[in-house]
Amino acid sequence: MKKNLTIAEKLAKRKYAPPSKLVSFLYKTIMVDICGKKYNPKFHIIDSVADYDGPCFVIFNHLSRIDHLYVCGACYPRITNMMAGYCEFYRKKFSLIFNLNKVIPKKQYTADSLPIRAVSKVLKKGGCVTFAPEGLASDFGGNKPIVPGTSKMFKHFKVPVFLCYLEGQYLQSTKVCLDERLGETHATLSLLFSKDDVQNLSVEEMDDIINEKFRRNEYEWNKEKKIKWKTYDRICHRLEDICYKCPKCKQEFTMKGEGNKIECLNCGNGATMDDYYVFHPYKDAVIPESPHDWFQQQRVDIIKEIRENPNYVFEDDCKIGNLDEYKLLKGKNTSNIVGEGKLRIDHNGMHYVGTRNGKPYEFHADYKQLYTLITEVDSSYFNFYLNGEYFDVFPKHQTVGKIILLVEEMHRYHVNFYKNFKWNDYMYEGLELGIDNK
Repeated sequence: MKKNLTIAEKLAKRKYAPPSKLVSFLYKTIMVDICGKKYNPKFHIIDSVADYDGPCFVIFNHLSRIDHLYVCGACYPRITNMMAGYCEFYRKKFSLIFNLNKVIPKKQYTADSLPIRAVSKVLKKGGCVTFAPEGLASDFGGNKPIVPGTSKMFKHFKVPVFLCYLEGQYLQSTKVCLDERLGETHATLSLLFSKDDVQNLSVEEMDDIINEKFRRNEYEWNKEKKIKWKTYDRICHRLEDICYKCPKCKQEFTMKGEGNKIECLNCGNGATMDDYYVFHPYKDAVIPESPHDWFQQQRVDIIKEIRENPNYVFEDDCKIGNLDEYKLLKGKNTSNIVGEGKLRIDHNGMHYVGTRNGKPYEFHADYKQLYTLITEVDSSYFNFYLNGEYFDVFPKHQTVGKIILLVEEMHRYHVNFYKNFKWNDYMYEGLELGIDNK
C-alpha cells in the first residue's frame, strides 16, 4: 500500500527551479497590473535586474503582507523565485499559486537546510531568488535587524545582490489592522552588491550596509511626503497592540485604540490621529511623535526593567496551535488550536505549561533558541519554531507587542546573537549586553 506523504515530505521532494514564463506573466498581469492598480504603486528602476541574465538575489525591506506584488512589478520581466514562510505552505489558499511560482519555503529564524538546497538549485539554473532578510513584515512601521547569517549566504553563492526598497506599504497594510488603506506606495530597484562587492566586503560590512539601507520610519516618511490615506475612520483600530503602555501614567494595557483616537482608560491621556498618520494630542497629554517612536520607547523601558529585576516575570493565559501533518488549513487560519495554558517569560526563556491534544504538555525555549517572534498575519497572536516544529500562541490579552520586545531584549541581555542596530546603542548606554560582549 502506497504511503501518503506528509506536507513536509512533499515540500522536501518538490523540484525547485525558475517558474515558467507563462506563470510569471499571468502572475504579474493579475497581481500587479489588475489587483495592484488600486494601490497606486510607483516603480523606480535605477538598475534593472531584467537586464542581468545571470543568477542573482533581490532583497527587500519587508513592510507588509503584499510586498511580493511590488517586488514582482519591479523585477518583471525577470523571472523570480520568492521565498516565503514555511507555515504559509500549509494554507490552502496559497497552495496552488506557491506551487506554480516555485516559491521556496523557509522556517523563519531557524537553521533550515531546505531553503539553502532550493536556492542552490535555482541559482545553478541561472535564476533569481527574492526574499526579505528581516524575516517578516514590520510590526510597528520600522525595520527589524536582518537575520544573522544573511550575508554569509551571499558570500557562499557569490552572485550579485539587488535591492528593492519599499516605501509606504506598512501604512497601506499595518499589522494592527488588516484594512487595506489606499494612498501612495513606492518601490525602487537598484544594485546593492556586485560580484566583486560580495567577494571583497566582509560579512559584518555587508550586514551593516543592508541594515542601514533598510533603515525605515514609515510615519516620519509620510510626514515629509504629506500623503493622505483612506483609513475608513479606523486609523487607530487596535493600535494598543503595539502602543500598550501609557506614556503619562506608565500603566500597561490601559490604552484603547478606536476610530481615529487612542486613549488611556486609566488617566485619560490620549490623542487623535488624522489621515496623514499624524498624532494630535489631547490637552496636557503625553504622546510620542508616532507609533514607531512609542514602540521604541517601550523597548527602552523593558531594557531597563529586566536588568533592574533579576526575578522579572511576565505571564498571560493563552491557547496554542500546531500544523496538521497532512491537511491544509482553510481561510485565515495559520494552525489548529491544540491546547491552552499559561505562558511565562523570565530570564531563563519562554515557557508554556498547559495541555496539548487533551494531555498535559509544556515547552521551554531559552534565548539561544529564541531571539525574536513572528507575527505571520497580525499582532493579535505570534508564532515561532521550536526544534523545527511550528507553534502559534494566542494570548488571552493584547500582550503581543510587549512579548515581542521582552523576547528580543531578554535575548540581547543574555546572548546577543541577534543584535540591535548600531544607531540604537544609546538604549544600552552603561548597561550589559549578552555573553558575546562580556
